[in-house]
Amino acid sequence: MTRSTNAVAVRRSRKRLLKLAKGFVGDRKNHPRLTADAVMSALNFNYEHRKKKKGDFRRLWIMRIAVGAKIHGISYSKFLNGLKKAGSTLNRKMLAELAIHDPEAFGLVVDQAKKALQPV
Repeated sequence: MTRSTNAVAVRRSRKRLLKLAKGFVGDRKNHPRLTADAVMSALNFNYEHRKKKKGDFRRLWIMRIAVGAKIHGISYSKFLNGLKKAGSTLNRKMLAELAIHDPEAFGLVVDQAKKALQPV
């Protein structure tokens, strides 16, 4: 009587793991035990960085808007306050795109914000 092994499933599992380790350096790419640790770490960092990316982009947009607003002679906080008072629904992503790719249109938006800030 021969011993029963689960070779097909084990090989499939190992192949899946090694495939995820493609591009890793050293023993971490071709030794299943070391690969398992490396892949689990990498997947965890991947998850964390997907969440972190949202904040990174928000910071980038804010920086671009702030520079665009300063060029037109208004601070970022006053500009956003003016937009809020003017009832604008433009989000930071769209404002940043305008500031970079269409400065004239961004200037019009800044003027609208400035008008909303002036006392009546």
